[in-house]
Amino acid sequence: MSASTILVVDDDTALRQLIVQFLASHDFAVVEAEGVAAMRQQLAARAVDLIVLDQMMPGEDGLSALRSLPPGNRPPVIMLSAMSGEVDRIVGLELGADDYLAKPCNPRELLARIRAVLRRGDPVASDSVLEFGGWRMDRLAHELFAPDGGKVALTTREWRLLLALVEGQRRVLTRDDLMSRMEGEDFDSFDRAIDIAISRLRRKLAEHDPREVVRTVRGEGYALALPVAGR
Repeated sequence: MSASTILVVDDDTALRQLIVQFLASHDFAVVEAEGVAAMRQQLAARAVDLIVLDQMMPGEDGLSALRSLPPGNRPPVIMLSAMSGEVDRIVGLELGADDYLAKPCNPRELLARIRAVLRRGDPVASDSVLEFGGWRMDRLAHELFAPDGGKVALTTREWRLLLALVEGQRRVLTRDDLMSRMEGEDFDSFDRAIDIAISRLRRKLAEHDPREVVRTVRGEGYALALPVAGR
């Protein structure tokens, strides 16, 4: 699958390049424009999957640029603005922005917003992605992303355990339930093996999220501690 192409439009060179470099480090193809005229040149030259558009720029501003984009045939737009008032946010959304983020913004939050907006237009991705408490688990790509946008590397065993808990939608799963999900693995048949694997999984999750993600139900087993979105 080819990388999604993001167009970053901002007259602040330092901030624009920071965003470009950060998104590129997370496997996006990124192009940039210092203003609305350059944005139109980029859009004429290539297809992009999403635009990150600054609201306040000299000359033609971001709202005017957003207004000029054809509503039925344009990529989704995330507005950035130093004007964080509720009215400014509402105006941007009413003009067709898909999301709105106040500046200065955390690059990880911008990354999470971009991924969320891109998923809305991808029915396959929407079906394959499980979300729980800000975490995202992509069943097709076998990838786990933390609420802070970080990608978490799991072993096959850890992935299967977490997937079982998430698909269980906070239902308590016994050790036997979890053991049955380890099909094809050389997994010891004693209860302690599951406990050790869960402990390792918890440590990895805790590096990105201080909340309890997997809870222990004494005498019964384990359950997901966070709600699953849309379930």
